[in-house]
Amino acid sequence: MTVEVNRARALGDVPHGFLGRRGGVSTGLYAGLNVGTGSDDDPAIIAENRRLARDAVLPGAILLNPYQVHSADCVTVTAAWDESLRPHADAVVTDRPGIALGILTADCAPVLLADPQAGVVGAAHAGWKGAIGGVTDTTLLAMEALGAQRTCIRAAIGPCIARASYEVDAAFQHRFETDDPENERFFAPGRPDHAQFDLEAYVAHRLAAAGVRTVEAMGLDTYPAEDRFYSFRRATHRGEPGYGRQISIIGLPG
Repeated sequence: MTVEVNRARALGDVPHGFLGRRGGVSTGLYAGLNVGTGSDDDPAIIAENRRLARDAVLPGAILLNPYQVHSADCVTVTAAWDESLRPHADAVVTDRPGIALGILTADCAPVLLADPQAGVVGAAHAGWKGAIGGVTDTTLLAMEALGAQRTCIRAAIGPCIARASYEVDAAFQHRFETDDPENERFFAPGRPDHAQFDLEAYVAHRLAAAGVRTVEAMGLDTYPAEDRFYSFRRATHRGEPGYGRQISIIGLPG
């Protein structure tokens, strides 16, 4: 099966793609394009999936992704790093051709960003902790440090868990409303003492509030689309022993 690459209109001709699970060589529980090095999948198979993913977006590039820890930290990439010494961060930016930036997700929101005129790109992993902590804000600052103009930066939010699938408790909602009372709008009523959270809309709001004029929310829900995407929450609800991760990639041609 051919690797499925979901592309955003907002990012235009910048090499990028939000990939799912279609087109990989993993089997069984991880069937498809599993790139999760933290899973129990065969490392050789994961490496092949990473190659397939890279070549579907930016053939021959050096694919780099950080060790994600649900933080707001962003790293500027200037050269390849030792895979055993990956920086602990949840966003990466670069202005170097031939480097493909990758972010792994399995319900959290992947955000790809670009200022095509300045030749600067970025990728962020926006789970709820990183999102409220400001991971998109630190990514924008890091891009600006490389010469990007905030008003020229374009952003796209790829496959993530949607409001209909994302039930949270009252304490979760209270945390967001304490941070900003207007965050109430990102929660829809649910069963008693619970609500449905719109992570994608919240991340889009953070980007727009930070001055990004072009933000595309692709509206791809990871939870119900088992044939297209991996989902941590779906695997958890089913009591499965593991789950795969998909990758989102952006880079500059060499």
